[in-house]
Amino acid sequence: MASGTEIGRAQEEEAMLLEAFRQGAPDAFESLFHLHQRAVYGWILRMVRDRGTADDLTIETFFRIYRAHARFDPARGFEAWARTIATRVSIDWMRAQHPEQVMAEEFFADVPGPERSDPALSAEVRDKTARAFERLPPKLRIAAVLAVIEELPHKEIAAALEISVAAVKVRVFRALRLLRRDLEKQGIRP
Repeated sequence: MASGTEIGRAQEEEAMLLEAFRQGAPDAFESLFHLHQRAVYGWILRMVRDRGTADDLTIETFFRIYRAHARFDPARGFEAWARTIATRVSIDWMRAQHPEQVMAEEFFADVPGPERSDPALSAEVRDKTARAFERLPPKLRIAAVLAVIEELPHKEIAAALEISVAAVKVRVFRALRLLRRDLEKQGIRP
């Protein structure tokens, strides 16, 4: 078990690393990149649902992090700040995409459903549902994906999106209402 002295030393080293990063030290940025790359990638992958895109957006996120080093507040913590930037990068990417570019099979690959017994029906429902998700405005889509598909706590989503928990709930509610309307127009009764 770590002693109080070891914990204090680790916290002091982390504080020094974060301050060095804020000052623009390349070694500090590289250390933070290696420490947080996997977590940032995973966060982005949850939103965009495509490994190649997540790789690209992770690099873009760290590029933006590096450029914004002087605005970093070490008291806030690096991971929360990185998630916020990663979320913005993901929203920017979603806004630039055309809905037909996201494949339904990739979007809902991990989502189980009762319709799995009929592969044709399953594929059709998944495709129509994915298309309905793609037509959502990016801010609503990200909130819905993180809350409904990834089942993340509203508090975590709120921190990443820099909005209140109530705003997350409103976005998820609006997204689900729009999804329901879209699916009903397509002949699917959710």
